[in-house]
Amino acid sequence: MNSLLLSLIVVAWLVVAYRWYGGLLDRRIVHPDDSRMTPSCELRDDVDYCPGSRLVLFGHHFSSIAGAGPIIGPVAAVAAFGWGPAILWIALGVVFAGAVHDYLSLMVSVRHGGKSLPDIARDVVGPRARLLFMLFVWLALILIIAVFAVVAARTLVSTPAIVIPTLAIMPIAMLFGWLTNRANVPVAPATIVSLVVLAASIALGYRYPLALPFGPDAAFRAWFAILIAYGFVASVLPVWVLLQPRDYISTWVLILGMVIGFAGLALSRPAIDAPFWTGWHSATQGPMWPMLFILIACGAISGFHSLVAGGTTSKQLENESDGKAIGFGAMLTEGAVATLALVCVAAGLRWAAPAGEPLSFFGALDSGGPIQAFGTGYGSITAPLWSVAIGTLVGITMLKTFVLTTLDTTVRITRFITAELFGEKVRLFRNRFAASAVGIVGAYLLGSSGKWTVLWPVFAAANQLVAALTLIVLTAYLIGMRKPSRYTLYPAIFMLATTMAALAWKGWRFFFPPAGESANIALGIVSAVLLALGALVATEAPRGLRAARTSVDG
Repeated sequence: MNSLLLSLIVVAWLVVAYRWYGGLLDRRIVHPDDSRMTPSCELRDDVDYCPGSRLVLFGHHFSSIAGAGPIIGPVAAVAAFGWGPAILWIALGVVFAGAVHDYLSLMVSVRHGGKSLPDIARDVVGPRARLLFMLFVWLALILIIAVFAVVAARTLVSTPAIVIPTLAIMPIAMLFGWLTNRANVPVAPATIVSLVVLAASIALGYRYPLALPFGPDAAFRAWFAILIAYGFVASVLPVWVLLQPRDYISTWVLILGMVIGFAGLALSRPAIDAPFWTGWHSATQGPMWPMLFILIACGAISGFHSLVAGGTTSKQLENESDGKAIGFGAMLTEGAVATLALVCVAAGLRWAAPAGEPLSFFGALDSGGPIQAFGTGYGSITAPLWSVAIGTLVGITMLKTFVLTTLDTTVRITRFITAELFGEKVRLFRNRFAASAVGIVGAYLLGSSGKWTVLWPVFAAANQLVAALTLIVLTAYLIGMRKPSRYTLYPAIFMLATTMAALAWKGWRFFFPPAGESANIALGIVSAVLLALGALVATEAPRGLRAARTSVDG
């Protein structure tokens, strides 16, 4: 099949879905009302609650939920199951599950004063479910902080060329925040100035790579400590000073990269070389159901998105009518990124070529993992615009710009969850400095000890469990509000069944591995604990749903 035709079909479907399905949610469930004061205005403190323009907030939200997720997942899925099942899950999942999940998470949080979805669970599902949900999310967030700080530190050590642009984007973002929020400079000229300076810093970085004068291990430890400290500072600064503008500027890098990628695709129009379908079972990933739906999270549906929507974005939404563009629209945009990633590796690379061939998929995958495979494919499809080498460099740089966007957002969300979870009992944790310190210290100990490697292999399933539990909470809320609940109920059932099946399969393989592999008892126990958590919340949910129905009927 022609890759350009496939891309046009999917992108056209996403545009139609935004107007049709997003409009359906507005008319039947959300009913956005700009006369209703949002938390960003009602509770404004210019630290966490701070209204942002639609464009800038879209950039913050999209940058926070995207990162490398919508690229790594599709690459792995195409390799395991073929491009056919992968593109179907992206196209259908992002509309009927992911965008619904993100948009309603945002708006329900807005209607509850900017509280997180795990905290709102107390009102709609019950206090015990809320406690379990929040503890699980809190631990998952600390793991995410540790892992992203480790990955970012390793990237800065291995790729000194990105050190200058990585550091430069912070003062650039602060300049943008001051220009737009204090000097009243319009967003457009401030954006142009910021992007020009950022482009100059990228060029400067590649001209003068900056490496710390230590050995690799010492350099990693230094960068890891610096990034952890940065995460703490970013989490307590006013949101308009660093977090919001930094994410907004980073989004432009990805958007411009997408535009260039699709332009290159229109010129090169390569045929898809990857297999359409490789069978029901993958030797590396396991059965297509449930593992395909765990591999592709960002780009279809991801539980982490609900934490961003109900953590930082809901506290910055100025008008309810902006919610669809930010919540629903950003998720569909991520589906477009996932589509581009799929096409880059399925059509931009050769699947039958030997591993040593420069544009071989398996050669790129073996040499640098999914990111290298994407970058090489991106360079191939954009070759009509420049050389393959430059295109590959642009593709990888596009991803590495997002090294810190998820890190600083996650630290801030962890601060909010810490305050909601422990602040009622311990007054100290209502202080943003103390609440941030708890998460940061936990992440530093986990990352510096290397113990995160034990937990990370089951994170993908844990992330999708968050999505399933979020959809359950949203369903209970809709029933309690006399709103149609089928829009969240059906995805909730599917995601809960899928996640539980994935955890059961993974747990079995950890305890009873195939011949020639050793058992991993620790991961088996973690999988069993996550299964128990899902089962507990799932059994609590019907009680909450019945209570919601009873209150409605009564």
